[in-house]
Amino acid sequence: MRDFHLPGRSVVLSTNGMCATSHPLAAKVAVQMMEQGGNAMDAAIAAAVLLGFCEPQMTGIGGDLFALVQPAGEDRIVGLNGSGRAPAGLDAARLRDAAHTTMPAFSADAVTVPGAVDAFVRLSADWGRLGLKTALAPAIHYARAGVPVGPRTAFDWALAAPDLKGAARDFYLVDGAVPKVGTLFRAPKQAEVLEKIAMDGRAGFYEGEVADDMVNSLRALGGTHTLDDFAATACDYVEPVSGDYRGYELVELPPNGQGATAILMANILKQFDIGSLPPLGARRAHIEAEAAKLAYDARNRFMAEADAPGARLDHLLSEDTAKALAGLIDPERAMRSPAALSEQVHKDTVYLTVVDADRMAVSLIYSIFHSFGSCLASERFGIGFQNRGAGFTLEQGHPNEAGGGKRPLHTIIPAMLRKEGKLLMPFGVMGGAYQPNGHVRLLSNLVDYGMELQEAVDAPRSFNRDGSMEVERGYPESVREQLEAMGHSVTIPEVALGGAQAIWIDPDTGLLSGASDPRKDGCALGY
Repeated sequence: MRDFHLPGRSVVLSTNGMCATSHPLAAKVAVQMMEQGGNAMDAAIAAAVLLGFCEPQMTGIGGDLFALVQPAGEDRIVGLNGSGRAPAGLDAARLRDAAHTTMPAFSADAVTVPGAVDAFVRLSADWGRLGLKTALAPAIHYARAGVPVGPRTAFDWALAAPDLKGAARDFYLVDGAVPKVGTLFRAPKQAEVLEKIAMDGRAGFYEGEVADDMVNSLRALGGTHTLDDFAATACDYVEPVSGDYRGYELVELPPNGQGATAILMANILKQFDIGSLPPLGARRAHIEAEAAKLAYDARNRFMAEADAPGARLDHLLSEDTAKALAGLIDPERAMRSPAALSEQVHKDTVYLTVVDADRMAVSLIYSIFHSFGSCLASERFGIGFQNRGAGFTLEQGHPNEAGGGKRPLHTIIPAMLRKEGKLLMPFGVMGGAYQPNGHVRLLSNLVDYGMELQEAVDAPRSFNRDGSMEVERGYPESVREQLEAMGHSVTIPEVALGGAQAIWIDPDTGLLSGASDPRKDGCALGY
């Protein structure tokens, strides 16, 4: 129970349906969709597409999505990979010859074909109840009428605006200026695109004038994209992967998403008695950071598309791998080079959730990668292009080497938590590379420390990013000093770490408890 003398949020309780998103308008629309007879999938699609206008720096129809679905009345979990592929003409050798050592993140070469629209159409047809026209109607309305820019969105927008180029400046600035809190953001041309999708399904996006606009715009920017690349786009149902954490089952999607990284990190932490350490102490933050270093190093070595030569999902999920890596962690001292230490071990890589009255559960994440993606947009309709190709490597022979028709490593990962085969919690943590660490931090807060759901979401976070230990201001200064003494290079991040959304399903009563991260503008709503 939180201290009601102090600022904070209570969990939101409901017996019917529940949605937790990063924007109140999206949560409201999701609940309305269920109230008018729709199910969790209708609600998730309606909320997700609307978020492209509430938080256009985070997501949009030019992006990708991944989803986990537990159908009503069933215990099985279905996974869907809605990530697009690189155009057939992408060539790593050409980029290396042009003196690139990493993927040029803000160029047409980093733009993969958007997969989200195909996934929305498939999910609606296979699992929805009201149909795509109904699910898209709120987003079409608000794209025209406008959405007031929220505080966190305005903060992110101002940071990314200098990187916007060409048509993206025309469509994602308001009267040529960065929108402030409360400014109405409208996208009437994208409303036209959504109407075409509502009428014609995926053909309204991947064929005809919308596809022409995207392909012509990308080729003018130096891309190799073709209409055939867009027409060939298709999502895939995939089998989820999972791992045990002290009797709880963490369920993730397989690569090309990085969910296996979260499972590996949880398996490493499982080798330590985390619950005996102070939850906001330096020792816990240190061990978690070291586990993250090793898990992310393994991700970078082996993770790519599941069938790519050299990809080793079994190695990432192995308890033996986790035990060996855990043995490399010094509880008192930060490691300098996880790659060097782990060489012997590796010899032989915007979120929302909805639960409906029938207990269908959807865990869905939808993104354009960096803030405003590639910072490029199509000339006619203003579709912001993701830069998921930045997830490729240019290392020759690596399983995740850039190449035509391939899917890059993805950071976005929806998750679910089960116990004894029963779903307890669909959840996710936004925040790019932080996401696996965020999944494990939330899991540990709940399991190791018995925190209440909103408390577990609110709690301060830390993350080792590229050799810098980012420690949120919620930690006392004494913890930062102790981490420095352990050898970490400590900084306070400019942007808060991640943004979690979660719904807990009481296994005995069916009561729904929703939590939404105060680091974002959103909320949980139930009915």
